Amino acid sequence: MSAPESSSPALNAAMLEAVDFVHAEGWDAPPSLFALVPTRLLADQLAHPDEASPLTLVVQDLPEHILPGSDELGDYLARLAWPAEVEGVILAQEINFRDVSRDDAAACPARLFSGVLRAEDVELTLLQLRPTEEELAEAGPFGEDRIDLRGGPGVAPGVLAALRYGLEQDPENLD
Repeated sequence: MSAPESSSPALNAAMLEAVDFVHAEGWDAPPSLFALVPTRLLADQLAHPDEASPLTLVVQDLPEHILPGSDELGDYLARLAWPAEVEGVILAQEINFRDVSRDDAAACPARLFSGVLRAEDVELTLLQLRPTEEELAEAGPFGEDRIDLRGGPGVAPGVLAALRYGLEQDPENLD
């Protein structure tokens, strides 16, 4: 039996917390990287640990020059090695998304949330399309607070592989 922090429901909860965090920062933001640490390891250091959430997001500082979807971001992720205490990783970045299921397959701004856990096959990718001015006007005064997420298998496999790679490396054996 696996630990609760290495399960799909734990990653789902952490991803929703990351979505809320990034959404509160607003659009046109740099990428955000989160280490996922078992809450039980941080309980003494947290003012109000959420015992219902098995994973706690720890925001990681990224160099300011790194742009979403850039080669620099890929290179940075490829050089990471997470200590054993880090159970997983989430990357949030703004991208241009082309919905090929629509006839007007024009690219539109979106946020891509990609997360993996050390546990094999526990991964998740979510997409949040940026609402247009018209959609915000139709939604009323709280339209900006509404978050619509899409997800599915096989989305952003390269990003997931890069995140998983960092979890598989031994930080003790880096050059």
